[in-house]
Amino acid sequence: MPAQLKHLAISSNDNERLVSFYTTLFGMTGEGRNAISDGYIGLNLNSRGRGRQAGLDHFGFEVDDAEAIFARVRDDYPEIEFVKRPSNRPFAGISMHDPAGNVFDLSQPGMENRRDVYAQGAEAWRPRHISHVMLRAVDPNRLAAYYKDVFGLRETPTGDENVSLTDGRVAFVIAPWRITDFVGMGIERPALNHIGFAVESVAAFEADLERLVATNPELAPRQMRSPEGDARMQLLASCRYGHYGFADPDGVLLDVHEG
Repeated sequence: MPAQLKHLAISSNDNERLVSFYTTLFGMTGEGRNAISDGYIGLNLNSRGRGRQAGLDHFGFEVDDAEAIFARVRDDYPEIEFVKRPSNRPFAGISMHDPAGNVFDLSQPGMENRRDVYAQGAEAWRPRHISHVMLRAVDPNRLAAYYKDVFGLRETPTGDENVSLTDGRVAFVIAPWRITDFVGMGIERPALNHIGFAVESVAAFEADLERLVATNPELAPRQMRSPEGDARMQLLASCRYGHYGFADPDGVLLDVHEG
């Protein structure tokens, strides 16, 4: 069975506002103050520590047998390292990295640190749920090979230059990163790029978003009305899954489509 993409984390100075945004607009739920869920994937809103970058921070896989993953990495990717995480983390028992240096978490059922939304079994997806995550990398094919070899993710055809992997439920898209894409604007490093949500109706979602902004202006999406913002939205639109792109109140890019 392939690893399952079950965890995402955002680093923010305003966690409570983001919790309100995602629970109100997307129907995510959770008992923990900073851990919410769409019924399958847990989203952590982590307090931004000193020296930490804000924004979409990392992701996490749930596996049946962590020791089997470690053995595979030792044999085929000896440069990869992993460390045990503190017990106060609700998902991560282990953190590791890929060949490009992207850090992610690893957990398995029964690990002692699992709590909040991660202590529950996966429920049915809510009508609005996370459908894909995009990572930008200098060499997407090399990175995709790692996630297929180590975690058993499967590749699905895209018809474009992106590589789309899946755990059978959620798409993990690895797109090319080119410094020339950022001519005339601030340069974003190769890293996680955006979260994609499937919704029951884009028209209904846009109407809900409009009502949210009218009744709760502090939860309004971050405006990106500038030449640089326009260029970033064009990059976001290169994802084949998306239909309606915008940013959450903290500036994390989101991509919405029907499905």
